[in-house]
Amino acid sequence: MTPLHRTVAAFALFLALFRSTLLADSHPFLCCDYNDGAVKLVSGDGRIEWSHPCKAPQDCWRLPNGHFLLCHVAGVTEVTLEHRVIWEYQAPKESEVHSCQPLPNGRTLVVEGGTQRILELDSQGHIAASIPLSSKPGTHAHNQYRGTRKLANGHYLVCFKGENRVVELDAQGKELRSIPVSGDPHAAVPLEGGRLLITCGDGHKVIEVDDAGRTLWELNELDIPGNPLRLTAGCQRLPNGNTVICNYLGHGHVGTQPCVFEITRDKRLVWFFRDDAHFKTINQIQLLDIPGNVVKGEIRR
Repeated sequence: MTPLHRTVAAFALFLALFRSTLLADSHPFLCCDYNDGAVKLVSGDGRIEWSHPCKAPQDCWRLPNGHFLLCHVAGVTEVTLEHRVIWEYQAPKESEVHSCQPLPNGRTLVVEGGTQRILELDSQGHIAASIPLSSKPGTHAHNQYRGTRKLANGHYLVCFKGENRVVELDAQGKELRSIPVSGDPHAAVPLEGGRLLITCGDGHKVIEVDDAGRTLWELNELDIPGNPLRLTAGCQRLPNGNTVICNYLGHGHVGTQPCVFEITRDKRLVWFFRDDAHFKTINQIQLLDIPGNVVKGEIRR
C-alpha cells in the first residue's frame, strides 16, 4: 500500500468512526421541512418513517395520543398516522399561520399574521378565544409573527419577526415586556427562572436571556467550525443542558451543510442531521426520545 493509499484509508476510517459516534448520539424526531412542503417523522438512524404533505409547514408536535398537530401557512391540522384528519382550521385569505401549540385544557394555540391575533381553538378547530395583536403599520403578514407560546401563568410569548423583538403579553393581550434582538426572532422557548432561549433568524445568532433581557449565553454565526449559522429557526433545550438548533438553509444554502445540530453549553458539537437527498430545509423540530408531555409544556423548553 502506497503512502497515499494509507492516507486515504486512514481518512475513511476516521470518517466512519466519526459518523458512528454521531449516530450513537442521534435522536428520532418530528420536523417541518418548509421548502419540501412536508412534516416528517425520522427514526434514530435517519430513516423517514412518515411524511405528511402540507404547504410551508411551520410548527409540529407528536401528541400523547399518537396523532400529529401541525401548522402550515394556510392553517392548522391534527392528523393520524394514517393521514386521517381529526380536525382542521383554515386561516382567512391574506393571513398566515406560523406557530401552534397544544394546551393542557385541550385547546390549540395559533398565531395568525394578517388578521393579527392569537387564537385558541377547541377540539373541533373552532375559535374559543381570540387575543388581538398589533404590528407596525405596513408590515406584511409574512413578516409579522413567528414562534408563539402560552406560558403556565396564562401569559403569551410572541416573536414579532418584523420588529426584531420578543414580547410577553398578559391573558388579555397587554404588553408586559419587550426584548429587542439583533435579528428577526423565530422562536422564544421559555426556560426555568424566567429565562428565554431565542433564535434570531437572519441575525445568525441564538441567545439565552434572563427575565430582565440580559444575555446569559449566545451562539454566534461562526462559533461551530464548518457549520455557520444561517437563518436560525426552531430550537429545543434538552434536560442535559444541550441545545438543538434548526439551521434553516432556504436562502441560498440548501444542500450545503447539516439542517439541524446539537451543541453543549461550551459549544461543542454533539450531533447533527444531514440528508441532502430527502431534506431541503428543517425549520422546526421535536425530539422524540426526550421524556415529557407536550400538552403540559414539558418537551420544548
